[in-house]
Amino acid sequence: MGVYEAVKERIMELCERKKITINRLATDSGVARSSVKNVLYGKSKNPGIVTLKMLCDGLNVSLVEFFDCPLFAELEQELY
Repeated sequence: MGVYEAVKERIMELCERKKITINRLATDSGVARSSVKNVLYGKSKNPGIVTLKMLCDGLNVSLVEFFDCPLFAELEQELY
């Protein structure tokens, strides 16, 4: 699994855990619905840190909490 897939999976996991929809996340985070969907459905494979911070705010988690999970701990180095 790459970083993009881990970010996508983590966002979906947190939405499910908090019982919020993607549309609600967009509203709560102040990120355009189209931008959230682009991150989740593959059009934006490299969301910026500001966007991730805004999504974390919408999910009521810190960046540290967002990245503190096995998905990110097990990532291997990606070479492009």
